[in-house]
Amino acid sequence: MCGRTACSLAADNLRRACAYRDRRGRQRQPEWVRQERYQPSYNKGPQSSGPVLLSRRHLQQDADSSERVLMDMRWGLVPSWFKQDNPSKLQFNTSNCRSDTMLSKSSYKGALLKGKRCVVLADGFYEWQQQSGGKQPYFIYFPQSKDATETDKETEGDEEWKGWRLLTMAGIFDCWEPPGGGEMLYTYTIITVDASKDVSFIHHRMPAILDGDEAIRKWLDFAEVPTQEAIKLIQPTENIVFHPVSTFVNNIRNNTPECVAAIELGAKKEVKATPSNKGMLGWLKKSQESSPQKKENDLPKWTSQFIQSPSPKKTSADVLQQWLGKQGQPPAKKHKA
Repeated sequence: MCGRTACSLAADNLRRACAYRDRRGRQRQPEWVRQERYQPSYNKGPQSSGPVLLSRRHLQQDADSSERVLMDMRWGLVPSWFKQDNPSKLQFNTSNCRSDTMLSKSSYKGALLKGKRCVVLADGFYEWQQQSGGKQPYFIYFPQSKDATETDKETEGDEEWKGWRLLTMAGIFDCWEPPGGGEMLYTYTIITVDASKDVSFIHHRMPAILDGDEAIRKWLDFAEVPTQEAIKLIQPTENIVFHPVSTFVNNIRNNTPECVAAIELGAKKEVKATPSNKGMLGWLKKSQESSPQKKENDLPKWTSQFIQSPSPKKTSADVLQQWLGKQGQPPAKKHKA
């Protein structure tokens, strides 16, 4: 399943990170719709809003269906046919949609057959592994290139994005209109599949991840790619990496880089700096500074049995250093019990 994500990029960088080529082969960046509503976060849960990609034709009937827009939508699909005056009265959970039932359940079938396909964007998602002593959270994301860690070559505007590669998850969206009139509510659900082999020890389900721009193009372009063809893209992927994080992320109110910081399971190990994790640390610190989050001095003071430091003045940058020390290690099977 997928019940929590992080998406920490500022709005302009998020747009640049979603650059694509249109039907004519031209390099484009998706236009923001309602950009002012987007709020970066290290800890997004259902009922919060988050960024998605969709075809412009959903909003403009004469638009090229290969053209993409960015839009902030609420997580948890409210079907267009829902008749209550308040969407919170929906009696069932629609934050996730199982791939094996999405064409049979009325909450999703209508929207899917109408081509209301979207791509949900995130730095990565969190998943909890059931253990005898409780649940251990993990952060799961795409492998990152060396360029993603470079901070001394700042790019702007239309230059090629070399930062964090966003996780691109297949979703379905719908638009609900209040019975008494009012603003239309756009909501989405994340499609889930059986977990791939490497992450199945964490949880038996995972989001349907679209790996590469061709898969994204086919999923979004509902005018050119029919539903039955598009759903062939909904498969587990092995192209992901992960690391354990602190239970600090369990509380949805905690919204700082500490949510994604790696911890050592059952060991206290000093992390040594390397050129690659120094670069990643710099990138994350810069991302934090550019996002409307709390200042470092305002971050909550917390400790973990897995982090080696008795100092109560430990900052988020120190915790990030712990995470970055893990980047050079294979994150998957070492944590297997």
